[in-house]
Amino acid sequence: MKIYIKNILVVLLAVYMPDIYAARIYIPMDADNQTNHLKAYGVAYAALEKQIEVDWLLNYQGGSFAMVQTTYVENLCKLRGVSYDVISDAQYAGIINEVAHPDYNGDIIKLQKAPKIAVYTPQGKQPWDDAVTMVLTYAEIPYDEVYDDEVLDEKLVKYDWLHLHHEDFTGQYGKFWAAYRNASWFQADVKRNEAIAARNGFKKVSQLKLAVAKKIQAFVAGGGYLFAMCSATDSYDIALAAQNTDICEVPFDGDPSSPNAQNELDFSQSFAFKNYTLSRNPYEYEFSTIDATQTRSGKVHKENDYFTLFTFSAKFDPVPTMLCQNHTTTVKGFMGQTTAFRNEVLKTSVLVMGECKPANEARYIHGEFGKGTWTFYGGHDPEDYQHAIGDPPTELSLHPNSPGYRLVLNNILFPAAKKKPRKT
Repeated sequence: MKIYIKNILVVLLAVYMPDIYAARIYIPMDADNQTNHLKAYGVAYAALEKQIEVDWLLNYQGGSFAMVQTTYVENLCKLRGVSYDVISDAQYAGIINEVAHPDYNGDIIKLQKAPKIAVYTPQGKQPWDDAVTMVLTYAEIPYDEVYDDEVLDEKLVKYDWLHLHHEDFTGQYGKFWAAYRNASWFQADVKRNEAIAARNGFKKVSQLKLAVAKKIQAFVAGGGYLFAMCSATDSYDIALAAQNTDICEVPFDGDPSSPNAQNELDFSQSFAFKNYTLSRNPYEYEFSTIDATQTRSGKVHKENDYFTLFTFSAKFDPVPTMLCQNHTTTVKGFMGQTTAFRNEVLKTSVLVMGECKPANEARYIHGEFGKGTWTFYGGHDPEDYQHAIGDPPTELSLHPNSPGYRLVLNNILFPAAKKKPRKT
């Protein structure tokens, strides 16, 4: 009888006090304890796909992850080379108490649903043409490709998060005309975009791209998350501001731009930038004075090109804190057609999250629009300092702890976060 009663007690304890026997998978994200930061994001995403809630421990060991122990996640960590520990609930309760302390600049964000991801990219682009598709592939995070037809056909409603490939939304073909107008890839790009414009009823590619830009703006206004890098940042914003004028010269659309195009820009229509000057010269590989690539010359050199991430209050500003999670606050710089953003052309509503102070430039910025958000990140490839057309792809297995690429992956998990009311 005593043995029988004892067995009943064990069963009751297991049913009514399951946490006593529970354990957590803890994935550290600091510099010393994680062998593959980039793959760790993929593990967190895979857990969400299996409806396993993930805790994102902001500012705790580099923005670590924790979840209920399952054989699936544990095997995934082993398979992908992600460092992890199995800890008891009592140990995890100690971490929670430490993070929750008012004097500790940390917080715990619940990640609840794997965001549906789309990448705006033309057919035929190689994965290494775009840093985001490279890191998504390396981290084993699934995504769909969309382009102009899908955007105009209202397909963005299926997605939570949208990345803009290094596109030129102004209709000037990336200002590559001067150097590459006789190259087969450039001529094919022109023909492809002209065909897309024609089948959608537009006479000019610039008109097509504006219509696409406005659909994307509506996606953000409705609650979508937009992320862009390199020339997709400033060209997108310029396209919105130039919606009531023509800024394209003869080589791009067959007729001159508006003589008064500069004064006809409407900065109120765009997200991030104001009071910049357009580059009207078709031979200049630049869109405007938004980009700091030229103005940083002589101030910043490869050996000292770093930018600093801002430290935000995790308990009061969880959004920028999430977007800045890293194992370092100093990130190696990298160039692009749009390398960085001159501070003097930023709207007052823009939140700067990373800057290169010697050059007076912002590298990583964020803002809200309607119910959604946008994030712009300067530069082309965080592990290729000066990427050129035709360069071989970056091998991310050689950079599994890249802090520059971590910023991209922060944005991918961001839509999964359970929204918390802003504290005042």
